[in-house]
Amino acid sequence: MRRIALVTLVVDDYDEAIGFYTRALGFRLVEDSPRPDGARWVVVAPGPDQHGTGLLLARAKDVEQRARIGDQTGGRVGFFLHTDDFARDHARMRANDVTFLEEPRHEPYGTVAVFQDRYGNRWDLLQPAA
Repeated sequence: MRRIALVTLVVDDYDEAIGFYTRALGFRLVEDSPRPDGARWVVVAPGPDQHGTGLLLARAKDVEQRARIGDQTGGRVGFFLHTDDFARDHARMRANDVTFLEEPRHEPYGTVAVFQDRYGNRWDLLQPAA
């Protein structure tokens, strides 16, 4: 079996990123381990499934990396958060001050709305059509 296990997301601060993804988006903290170089190995994931894709929250190490925070995909939606209950998650996220860039819309493929994470990365909150 092959799968994508992690996707790196460059952030400015580990603890602020953990707080955003766990509180505002409801992710779980999978791992937070110190590294010998002073960095940390921080992984968050949206669901309880140990085999799903997680986010590796990597603190920017230099000016070049800091310049990429929030713009890793050139302004396009780069992340897709699937849900089984759009209304529940949309309401929880709004209550936690997540910025939605549009009102929810119904498409042939499901209910969707674009939001930004703490850094400006664009995401789709998507409940796929049955």
